[in-house]
Amino acid sequence: MADKLIIFDTTLRDGEQSPGASMTKDEKLRIARQLERLRVDVIEAGFPASSNGDFDAVAAIAGAIRESTICGLSRANDRDISRAAEALKGAASSRIHTFIATSPLHMEKKLRMTPDEVFEQAKLAVRFARNLVGDVEFSPEDGYRSDVDFLCRVLEAVINEGATTINVPDTVGYAVPELYGNFIRTLRERIPNSDKAVWSVHCHNDLGMAVANSLAGVKIGGARQVECTINGLGERAGNCSLEEIVMAVKTRKDYYGLELGIDTRHIVAASRMVSQTTGFVVQPNKAVVGANAFAHASGIHQDGVLKARDTYEIMRAEDVGWSANKIVLGKLSGRNAFKQRLQELGVAMESEVDINAAFARFKELADRKSEIFDEDILALVSDEEHSHVAEQFGFVSLSQHSETGERPQARIVFTVHGKEVTSESDGNGPVDASLKAIEAQVKSGAEMVLYSVNAISGSTESQGEVTVRLQNAGRVVNGVGADPDIVVASAKAYLSALNKLQSQAERVAAQG
Repeated sequence: MADKLIIFDTTLRDGEQSPGASMTKDEKLRIARQLERLRVDVIEAGFPASSNGDFDAVAAIAGAIRESTICGLSRANDRDISRAAEALKGAASSRIHTFIATSPLHMEKKLRMTPDEVFEQAKLAVRFARNLVGDVEFSPEDGYRSDVDFLCRVLEAVINEGATTINVPDTVGYAVPELYGNFIRTLRERIPNSDKAVWSVHCHNDLGMAVANSLAGVKIGGARQVECTINGLGERAGNCSLEEIVMAVKTRKDYYGLELGIDTRHIVAASRMVSQTTGFVVQPNKAVVGANAFAHASGIHQDGVLKARDTYEIMRAEDVGWSANKIVLGKLSGRNAFKQRLQELGVAMESEVDINAAFARFKELADRKSEIFDEDILALVSDEEHSHVAEQFGFVSLSQHSETGERPQARIVFTVHGKEVTSESDGNGPVDASLKAIEAQVKSGAEMVLYSVNAISGSTESQGEVTVRLQNAGRVVNGVGADPDIVVASAKAYLSALNKLQSQAERVAAQG
């Protein structure tokens, strides 16, 4: 029987380190349920010691997910490891992932520790974690730029202490496939007890080679776990992309010879959910999950595909879940059909009251557009959840006027701590006028660093989804808003971002 490749998803931890991509507990839980449906082997749910919010999210996921192993990240110290163990108490299967930097640059500049001190701390951390859970993963941060002799010494010691998975991160995306693959192989060959642990790869995409490096780590290096994220989400240029790794190994089984536990039919749904939750739009030409991934514009290609699909298609669109996105609901659809669709999309509502509120919004939307797509429902539920958060600002209504040759005007009504306020402004366009009207009242002083509009489905009747990224006093947040009226969607997104700026969650940053 072929070896199994373990898929370790870190969308909720490393993916969340993208500027502005932080998620609420409910959003994380919804994505975790989708990852479980995808049959991801290990879900890294967060970094419990970084904030109380992250601790609560990891604990909630550990309590809700039964089919996947739930992992919590911790630095190599007793406090972090204890917090991770506490958060994971409710999990059916749990793992603690502890890390410490091992490259000369990181040890000297970041940790200000000697190699011997790092060696001792790594050993003690794994020993402490192993007494709390049976499954312990160890990562030497910036492992790829570490001295091989020192790294061998550290990794042999932590395996002796009971580390069950050894993950070798290319933290800064510096690796090249052949060299990285050989690096993993060298470590496995030189470390006498290397057969006592599963070897894992974690590659960043700074040079666009995260997937290639990870596959080389598997094929050349013999790694049997890949750490990745949905849509390749992650800080800087992102992480290795789950959908690309999975489909490469599945499509080229003749070469890799590995088994996967993933149910690929849920890939597109997971991609859409992560994109809509974070506001990070998937580029149209993105492999596997981009809108153009299975589109054939060239006449020669179209002719070939019509005659025999495998002339130009190496994967079937339905294998990754594209065909699942049929039009499902309309204005005549009943509450049960809506509730069923929510379940299929992995959306769990807290109560019947919440379902009724979401259904009322669905009916309202169905009156405005005849066809309701899965993406519309996800956007609507996401909107509903945001409106339940203890918000400082809430959207009420908007009117705007724009005419060629005239300066656009906007008048907006929104709530501040539950009390309605009205504001007016002009601007370069209706969106500009609307957002200036909000800012005239709020006076946040935040700088807008991104404004992005995306059609949720493929017609002019689509809902527009707007992402607004604001930066203030070193904090970066994304706000997302959806509405058939793009100006209204923009106002909702701006208010959503302002609400996130108000929540002063202090977090400790992690790398890996």
